[in-house]
Formats: sequence, structure tokens, C-alpha cells
Amino acid sequence: MTMLYADPEVAAALDAATTVDAMRAALLAAYEGRLIAPPRAAAPLSGGRMVLTAGHLVDEWYGFRSYDTFGHPQGEQLVVLHDARTGAIRAVAVGEELGSRRTGGLGGVAVDALARPDAATLGVIGSGRQAWTQVWAAAAVRPLREVVVYSRSAARREAFAARVRGELGVPARAVADPGSAVAGRDLVVLATTSPTPVLCAADLSPGTHVNAVGFKQRDRSEFGTDLLDTADLLVTDSPAQAADYQPAMLAATPPYAGRLRDLGGILAGAVPGRTSADQLSVFCSTGLAGTEVFLLDALTRVAAAAR
Repeated sequence: MTMLYADPEVAAALDAATTVDAMRAALLAAYEGRLIAPPRAAAPLSGGRMVLTAGHLVDEWYGFRSYDTFGHPQGEQLVVLHDARTGAIRAVAVGEELGSRRTGGLGGVAVDALARPDAATLGVIGSGRQAWTQVWAAAAVRPLREVVVYSRSAARREAFAARVRGELGVPARAVADPGSAVAGRDLVVLATTSPTPVLCAADLSPGTHVNAVGFKQRDRSEFGTDLLDTADLLVTDSPAQAADYQPAMLAATPPYAGRLRDLGGILAGAVPGRTSADQLSVFCSTGLAGTEVFLLDALTRVAAAAR
């Protein structure tokens, strides 16, 4: 029987620890060649694009995610999971929650693999859905003592801080400028749609880990090359996907491309990660294709165990 999940069912079933564990398994599977995850494909349409990402966990399942760029107020993503042995559709998820938690989970894996073990303070630039799931996942892998948030809207950043306090039980406060959000923090999350830099690398302390959410291209990024120039460790969840964007992801262009490491390789112990406490590490998230389907498979397992 095909299972159908909407946002409320996804939110109820997928906690942060489960999501981070699933994304860690997905990254390892991709690095080892068990998860086939080609770069996304897009169909230009009048006024927007339809975008498709697909994945195949060899001998287990295959599936896809589709979404559009029209910006409609009720726009939703679709994720479909097929059984690899029969082709039957095992599950379908409709909405935004699965994709947001997937992205947060990838960020949580990056924090766990790259941040200092004692990292406990987090600065956030952004106050939307993506910023929330990054903090949600980070709290599952590090014992956060404080979250400090900045966004352009005073009301939104205050509401975000209140949500962190209420749902995660972590002290949180809002500040009126991005520098105050990141200065002295162990962890930093960049999750905005700003096409121009809002982060100054000089505001970061040695040893900070930064999660940059979404594909950041030249002249379409909330950080500048100063962050990449300063970073001791540049990491992504898919070097192939980062280079495939048109134009390519900023961290996948010269002179940075040769320094960009694969998070899956770090998890596997085949690629070096952080080697000292004072290194500045930056995770440039692309959203590895196939990970939404990977998470939908994990969701079906959780739901089956609960029945």
C-alpha cells in the first residue's frame, strides 16, 4: 500500500536525531557509490522552471523530488519513493517539511563532523524555515548554551528566538545587526536569500564552524570571497553537484575548487576534516540529490515501527 505523508505527519514522525542519522547514512552511501545521485535537472517554462532531483539506493529503492520556481503562495514539493525490486510506489510526501528537515539534517551532520566538540554557541543570520531546521539539527548534535539570531525583520528575529527558547529549551536572543549575531560564536548558520554579502569574515572567531545553506553563486550569495579566503577547511555535500550549477557554486570555482572537500569522504575517514581547534571550517550545502528520497524511506521505517 502506498503511504501518503503531508507536512503534519512528517513533522510528527521525524525528529532531529533521526533526520541527522539518515542524512549521515545518505552521505556515506553517496561517497561509497551505493547512492546514485546525479545533479538536478531543470525544465525552463514560461515564468519559471520545474526542477527534478533523483536518487537510487542500489537494490533498495529509487525515487525523485520535484518542485518549481514560480513562487506561488501554495507551491509545494513532491517526493516519491519506489521499491527498486518491484517498481511499486511505496510512499509519497507532499509539502515543504520533508525537504526543510532534509536540509537541516545535512547541516547537522556537517556540524557534528566539522565543528569543535565543545562548540556550544550558535549565531544565525536568517529567521525562516531553513534557518530553523539548521538550529533544530545542530541542537541534536551539540549541547547548545545560546542561540543569537539576526534578520532584517525585528519581529521575525524576535519570534525566531522565542521559538528556540520554547521548542528547543535553549536560551536565545535577537540582535539588530549581523556582526553581533556571529561575533564570538562557535557555530554560525547563514540561511538567507540575500544576493549580496551580509556576513563579514573578520567578525568570525578562530575555530568557528559555518553552515552556508543553499547553492551560493558569485553575485548571488550572502557571503563574499573573504569567507572562502579565510576558511581553513571548505566542505560540501556534493562536489559534482556544486560544479554542475550554472554558474557554478562560488566555492566550486577557482581558486577554491581545488580545496573543496567531500563531506561523505570525511565521514568515511578517507578525506581529512578538522585537525585543530582554531581552524575555520565552512560547509557549503548544495542539498545532495536523492537525500529527500532517502529521508522519505527513513520516514516510512519510523512510521512502520510505530504502527
